[in-house]
Amino acid sequence: MSNRRSLWITLASLLVYVFLYAPIVVLVVFAFNSSKTNVIFEGVVNKGPCGPFYWFCVLFKNGEVLSAARNTMTIAIVSTVASTIIGTMAALALQRYAFPAKTFSEVSLYIPIVIPEIVMGIGILVLFSALFRWLNSAFGLQGDDRLALGLGTVIVSHIAFSIPFVALVVRARLHGFDKAIEEAAMDLGADEWVTFWRVTLPIIAPGVLSGGLLAFTLSLDDFVITFFTNGPGSTTLPIYVYGLLRRIITPEVNALSTVWIFTVLAALAISQRVQREA
Repeated sequence: MSNRRSLWITLASLLVYVFLYAPIVVLVVFAFNSSKTNVIFEGVVNKGPCGPFYWFCVLFKNGEVLSAARNTMTIAIVSTVASTIIGTMAALALQRYAFPAKTFSEVSLYIPIVIPEIVMGIGILVLFSALFRWLNSAFGLQGDDRLALGLGTVIVSHIAFSIPFVALVVRARLHGFDKAIEEAAMDLGADEWVTFWRVTLPIIAPGVLSGGLLAFTLSLDDFVITFFTNGPGSTTLPIYVYGLLRRIITPEVNALSTVWIFTVLAALAISQRVQREA
């Protein structure tokens, strides 16, 4: 009976993995397709000096792709660093201190997570539009000096919706944290700042790293909020891919997606190694 149950569990697990990862495998395979229609696999492409990597060469020669990738990485890195710092501070404050607005602060953390992303995107767009209109009018900004949507607004938007995720992950790590360790450090002569850097932060580092990695991944993949808050010169890879899908779909899209998949996998591998070393 146990062997039969184990067989069914193994089969069910295998089907789940096939369901999750088969589309990714198909996407990678079609990055080497010789057909430009990207609907039927006609064979492995073999053109020019790049051979089977022809579409990857086409991809890396595309200036728009490189610009979108640079914007995406800039937004992801800056927003991840900022949201990780603010989210960690918020988690520590909510976990350790009592203040009048604590209940409201705890509830408000869940709002960006539970509301539809398109609602948040429209709300942020309305906020920036009203704020920039008032500032441009108040300070008489004209022409190129006028405040408008761009890379900065996308970064601020990504920070705003990433902070709750970081705060919740770090706060989960803080549950069960033994404050006696900090008290022992202070008894030995360490002040609050030294205690945080030498005791508290190393202990909660896996949670901080996990929250930062989650914020980084969310920023890389975000489309809806970026769509509403980007402007000229701030096109990201998800927005660029959406533009390609509105035209003829070529294996260049698959090549771009393949590079992106392996980039995320590399980031996950680095994160896992850092966590093991910590």
